[in-house]
Amino acid sequence: MDRRQGLSVRLKLTLSYAGFLVIAGALLLAAVWLFLLRGRSKSPSIPELSDFRRVFDPTNFGPVVFAPAGILVLAFLLVFGLVGGWILAGRMLTPLTRITDATRRVANGPLSYRIRLPGRQDEFRELADSFDTMLARLEAHVAEQQRFAANASHELRTPLAVTQALLDVARNDPHHDTCELVERLRLVNTRAIDLTEALLLLSRANQRSFTREPVDLSLLTEEATETLLPLAERHGVTIETSGDTSTTIGSPALLLQMATNLLHNAIGHNLPEQGIVWVRTSARPDTVVLTVENTGEKLTPQRVSTLTEPFQRGTERLHTGHAGVGLGLAIVKSIVQAHDGTLTLTPRPAGGLRVTVRLPAASAHARTEGDHA
Repeated sequence: MDRRQGLSVRLKLTLSYAGFLVIAGALLLAAVWLFLLRGRSKSPSIPELSDFRRVFDPTNFGPVVFAPAGILVLAFLLVFGLVGGWILAGRMLTPLTRITDATRRVANGPLSYRIRLPGRQDEFRELADSFDTMLARLEAHVAEQQRFAANASHELRTPLAVTQALLDVARNDPHHDTCELVERLRLVNTRAIDLTEALLLLSRANQRSFTREPVDLSLLTEEATETLLPLAERHGVTIETSGDTSTTIGSPALLLQMATNLLHNAIGHNLPEQGIVWVRTSARPDTVVLTVENTGEKLTPQRVSTLTEPFQRGTERLHTGHAGVGLGLAIVKSIVQAHDGTLTLTPRPAGGLRVTVRLPAASAHARTEGDHA
């Protein structure tokens, strides 16, 4: 949006300082003038019109001398206020100038630059620190997006490369088993479709383009458990569920996908035999909590901190019933953030992972909507 050029902040501050000094000086001179015009009266009084006429009467020595002196004082205060105000405004705005230079530098260069404004805590220091924090988050977000784009390109290229290789084999060997080729192409194509759908779901969650309605997390986890129970039984994993009604506000489809991804991840990255998955839901005054724990290999905190990044896997998938695309926990993170919740991943001391999802309760949503209204 185009704006007309206005006065600089420094000039405005200078004029403000000078104007304040002139006004203060005028009030001071008026007070002195009032005292002189009282004459010999010992009580304060407002001068009459004849008193003001005496000021410009050449026959009156006192007021005639006072008037030019007052003008000189006001002129001095004006010049002093302009010069001093210009210097003081420059010193006061030095941090702001540094912040402005930093924004221009970041706009045309790397995001790694930081202001790191020295001095005590004040408004400018808070602004500079907030700007540095924003740059740090922006740099991390851009780096994460770059890694995501590179990983997504690699993951999408893999099934295409495999398909091309299979087609080349079929072309060079006309007598190759067609049924086997078709089956392998079907599997590769299924993986490509799963990956594409996961990317679309991740984009949808990030954009928050969904309708919100009351959702009971306990019912969604039961539905996800029933869906994945055959997979768990096939791989010898036991699922134990418990909890109370936990109502939040959000998208039933996305929250069901979140619960399904958490359970699928817990089943896939479990012990080879006799693995266990614990699913619990609980309700608190302002939040609802979903906790999914699973047995498995021991994980380090450093490794766990990267699991929500796209295409990251904590361990080799022990159950190969579903290959996965490395976006399960990344999608969970996006869904939780889109619902204004928090996601916490903690390695279990005995091995495996504990995932805790906290979402605002429906009552908290109602109070928030009431406050906004």
